[in-house]
Formats: sequence, structure tokens, C-alpha cells
Amino acid sequence: MSTVLRHMFSGIVAAFAVAILLGSIVYTIFPIDNWDFLLQKHLLDIPVAFVLPFLVFIMGAFFGLNSGITSRKQLNSINRTLKSIEDGRQVDMKEVQSLELRTIAKRMEGIQKQLGEKIRQSQKMATEKAVDQEKRIQQIISQERNRLARELHDSVSQQLFAASMIMSAINETRREEDSRETKQLKLVEETIHQTQLEMRALLLHLRPAALNGKSLQKGMEELLQELLQKVPIELKWKIETIPLAKGVEDHLFRILQESVSNILRHAQANKAQILLVQRDDLIILRIEDDGVGFKMDQEKTGSYGLQNMHERAAEIGGTLKIVSLPGEGTRLEVKVPILKAGDDGNDQSIISG
Repeated sequence: MSTVLRHMFSGIVAAFAVAILLGSIVYTIFPIDNWDFLLQKHLLDIPVAFVLPFLVFIMGAFFGLNSGITSRKQLNSINRTLKSIEDGRQVDMKEVQSLELRTIAKRMEGIQKQLGEKIRQSQKMATEKAVDQEKRIQQIISQERNRLARELHDSVSQQLFAASMIMSAINETRREEDSRETKQLKLVEETIHQTQLEMRALLLHLRPAALNGKSLQKGMEELLQELLQKVPIELKWKIETIPLAKGVEDHLFRILQESVSNILRHAQANKAQILLVQRDDLIILRIEDDGVGFKMDQEKTGSYGLQNMHERAAEIGGTLKIVSLPGEGTRLEVKVPILKAGDDGNDQSIISG
């Protein structure tokens, strides 16, 4: 039986009970000798004896129906509130309180707060777990890349160096003659030499240097000096001393590493220029080479591995622009705005100190 029907039935029963009680009181105070008048008196051509019970029935049903509808609204409101709490949504308890169910509303509010606190704790734990797991993964990746770089350097790189020395000695002892065999041997020597360059670039990519507390200027200069000693490419640079936040320095340094690695592996360049300057409210990192270049629509395919550099530039609020033409080299330029204290609303700055 539904709530409304139960309340209607209870209302009818209560109405008849009240009617009988009132009738008994009236009869006790005013005794009636002749009950025939109930059948003789008519209301709308219906004897009063039938009208009175009908009126009692109608009144009981009406009040029961009204009470049942009100109770059903209250139960539906409680049900919706509990469903919202079950789904994890924040609920305003005013709707329940307006139905005069303050005790239930307070208990539901307490349950909601407890669930909300448990959800926050769970999310916090999940976030901390994800961050810790990501750090562990990055550490494992870094260790594995270093291990692979060491093995390549100790085995393949050394063997390539030995093969290059052997081929160079063979070509030097051979007579200068335009023979097919001499050309093939020189081609083999050039191939080994090119493979060495690609191997050095790959080692740089696998085991990139880190700033390790050094300034961006010093870290960049040390990296470029090391490349000059290992790679036959003409490098020129102009690097200004710019005090920057640690995160900005790290991202700019990694962009330089990635760019130089791409030049050594793909550009076939003879010269490269690096520029790091501050102009007005911008930090500019520009890297140019005279290599083979590429068509700009190839950038979308990631053939130069540029996606990582785009992401790093975006993470520090900067932009990365690339201009390249086949046979005319490539220019990569990163611009990072300088935020002074208070410019971002949080009294933070990308300038250190």
C-alpha cells in the first residue's frame, strides 16, 4: 500500500473515531429519545443518517490525502538528497529543512561531510601515489637510459672508432688512384664517420647533461664546449647572464639539448649558432643551423622530435617558433615572458631572487 493510501485510510478511521467520540459526548449531555428524526430529516433529498457518515468519510479522506501527499513529498525529498549524497554531489540541506525534518537533515549533513572528507582523503592519496609512481618511473627510465648510453659508448662507439681508424689507415696507405675500390673504401670511411656523429648525438639524447646547481649560462657553455671537442661542427654562441627561476632554467636547458641533438642527428649541418638574451620583458633562446632543413608541414609528423620542445616551452608560459626551408637550414626560437613580482597575482616570478 502506498503512503497516500495509508494516510487516507488512517484519516478515515480517525475521522470516524472522532465522530463517534463527539457523538457519544453529545448524547451524554443531550440524551435523544427519538432517533427517527435522523431518517426523517433530509439534506439534498438524502436522509441525515446517511449524510453524516458520508461527510465524516469525505473529511477523513481529504485530511488523509493531504497528509499523505505531504509525507510523500518529504520522503521523495529525503530520497533525492540521499541519492545525491550517494553520487558524491554536494547537496543543500535547506530543501529538507523546509519540510520540518531538521533532525534528519542534520544527520544527512553530517554524513555528507564525512563522505566528502573521505573522498578528499582518497583523492589526495591517489594523487600522491600517482606523483610518487611517476617519479619512480622517471627515475627508472633515467637509470635505464644512462645504462644504455654507457653500454653504447663502451661497445658500439668504441668499435666504430676503431673501425674508423682502421679505414683511415687503409686509405692513407693506398695509392692515389681513381679506382672503384678506392672510392668504395672512402665511402665506407665516410659512412663510419657519419655513424659516429649519429652515435654521439644519440648518446647526448639518451644521457643529457643536467645543470646540477649551475647557472643556465654556465651549463649551456659547458655543454657547447663539450660538443666542440667531440663533434666536428662549428659552434658559435652568445649567452647572457640572466637570473631565472630554477624551473625556467631547466626547461630552456632541455630545449637546447633536444635542439642540438636534432641538429647532430638530422640536420647534417656544418655550423650552428646559439643565442640566449633578454630583450625588454622577454627571454629569447634562438638556435640556428645551416643544415638540410625540412618542409614545415613535416613538423606535424614529429620527424624532428619537436613535440617535447613545444610542451616544455608551453609549461613555462613561452612560445616556440620554427622556420625551416629545405636546403637552407632551420631556426628555432623560444620566447618566454618575464613576470615580475605580483604580475601573476600570486607574487611569483620566473626571475629568481
